[in-house]
Amino acid sequence: MQYTGKWVFHSMMARDDDFNIIYLNAEEYLNSPMPYIDENDKDEVESEMRERKRMINSFVKITDDMKMYLMMALPEGVSQQEVDAAVAAGHIKLMDGAIVSEAMDCELRDGELWFNSGIEGEIFGEKTDPWVKAIDKDGLLTFAATRYVKE
Repeated sequence: MQYTGKWVFHSMMARDDDFNIIYLNAEEYLNSPMPYIDENDKDEVESEMRERKRMINSFVKITDDMKMYLMMALPEGVSQQEVDAAVAAGHIKLMDGAIVSEAMDCELRDGELWFNSGIEGEIFGEKTDPWVKAIDKDGLLTFAATRYVKE
């Protein structure tokens, strides 16, 4: 499989009524309940919808030098002047017209893509490995709770 290139939003992890993991496509994700906010508060709902739309418009870029970047669309309603000021102040970085995360190292292990999540710690006293297998059994790149498909 060719891993380099652009990976676009496929689905978002959620839990069903029995607390089983399910994945919601863009439409399902946009229309899913928001139990962690006050759905009667118009401002909170609008803020959550903006964030969900940003996630749906997010993508991952894997470069030829084996770097992985999480890319987020610029927020709606932000002027070019505001974007330029945020870049100049060092608050954001841009790549391909999107806000870009710091590069994560990638490598191939037995032909499978792995990336360095940068997350370190311990589980039951055992040191965890920050390297994560990137592609799931369905051929989708998984980053946190979001799955991406190769464009």
